[in-house]
Amino acid sequence: MAWGRVAGLLAVTAGSAAASRAARAVRARRAEVAAVRPELRTRRVLPPLSVTNRSVLRFMRSRPTQTYPLPADVRTRVLESDLTGSVLYERHDRTRPSPAVLWIHGGGTIMGSPAMSEPWCAAVADDLDALVLSSRYRLAPEHPFPAGFDDCFAALEWLHANAADLGVDPTRIAVGGDSAGGGLAASVAQRAHDTGVPVAFQCLVYPMVDDRTVLHREQGGRGAFVWRPASNRFAWESYLGHEVREHEDRPYAAAARRSDLTGLPPAWIGVGDLDLFYGEDIDYAHRLRASDVPCDLHIEPGMYHGADLYMATTDPMRAFRARAMTALRTALTGAKTS
Repeated sequence: MAWGRVAGLLAVTAGSAAASRAARAVRARRAEVAAVRPELRTRRVLPPLSVTNRSVLRFMRSRPTQTYPLPADVRTRVLESDLTGSVLYERHDRTRPSPAVLWIHGGGTIMGSPAMSEPWCAAVADDLDALVLSSRYRLAPEHPFPAGFDDCFAALEWLHANAADLGVDPTRIAVGGDSAGGGLAASVAQRAHDTGVPVAFQCLVYPMVDDRTVLHREQGGRGAFVWRPASNRFAWESYLGHEVREHEDRPYAAAARRSDLTGLPPAWIGVGDLDLFYGEDIDYAHRLRASDVPCDLHIEPGMYHGADLYMATTDPMRAFRARAMTALRTALTGAKTS
């Protein structure tokens, strides 16, 4: 057989194999999209983008944060000396002393800023008549653990140290966050318990609590949108300062690593059933309950990671965030509705 004909046959075979792989990939993506609640489907999250190196991370960090108008009654103050870059939110007529919430933004510990959480922090300040501190913290990989975690815990200590001047009731201070911020909040609650710093409640929105998820080969079809397994690996390895491994002995590095959850503050955990963190969040909630820590777990069907940010105006995501708000309101004011 002539070499030209052999080369042609190989090219056709290779092309056929590539086409077959492409077809399988398309079918698999269609199945992933079909699992998403119809109201939450948007082209902004469908492309399979992952943050896997510093070049992509620089690009993601360069993207502007969308701004939203604040409620008319809410004012903000950016801190300049203590907790530089952190932001306070409060109603101009806030009742004193009031509850307070330390909120920690997401971004995988590798990107993001308090501006990401501004609509939520302003809503909490308005609806709960509370002081909200949105913490700025140092990001990995430039600043691996414990830098960002220490910044968040310092913000909690600052709230307590300045409670009288701020008009805050120190017995009604909650911590919370979404994604990586939720994981940091869970670890802050643990250290607060260990050091005797009062925390009344923890509000954990699809929290990033367990680095060992990176070690799981199969994710049950989860993590197909927004925050994917490859991004999770890069983020955890950036934050921890080393590859994820079976053993991690540093306290507070990953909240789910803690063996004894007894005595931690009551919690609310909300996560979508398509979220990469679904398994670790359910496990953490069950372990809290097994340790006699009250924990309200809400699983949102057809929701991927961060859908409440991308599709905030849809009815399902309004209801999802309303559940978190109700949990905070009940814990800090005793009222279930506004």
